[in-house]
Amino acid sequence: MAMTVHCDIVSAEESLFAGLVERVVATGEMGELGIEPGHAPLLTPLKPGPIRIVKQGGGEEIVYLSGGYLEVQPHIVTVLADTAVRADNLDEAAALEAKKHAEQALENQGADFDYSRALTQLAEAAAQLRTIQQIREKLGKR
Repeated sequence: MAMTVHCDIVSAEESLFAGLVERVVATGEMGELGIEPGHAPLLTPLKPGPIRIVKQGGGEEIVYLSGGYLEVQPHIVTVLADTAVRADNLDEAAALEAKKHAEQALENQGADFDYSRALTQLAEAAAQLRTIQQIREKLGKR
């Protein structure tokens, strides 16, 4: 039996996951992180994108995060997300529309244009699309 650590993934709206995991893979500010039992304590901001959870016994779940923080302690991994959605519940059409809208906003900058907001919207839409693509690859669909 593989070693495990408890993992909680919560957002402002709900708790998305709580249970024993063999591994958590997320994208921090400095790059991709692989967290396994015995990992050194850590606190890092997370970039928008997928977080992959390998559950006890080998099952896998993917959750989309719009950003947040990951904390690793000796016996628990906690993910505090701004917004979190199970990858199966992501709407590809809405993500494509949000990406298109953000790209158009960047092209047609007006007097009251918020560049930072448009870039954030573009990054979140691209991260959602990457998460959807990961799910398809995992399931063998293209």
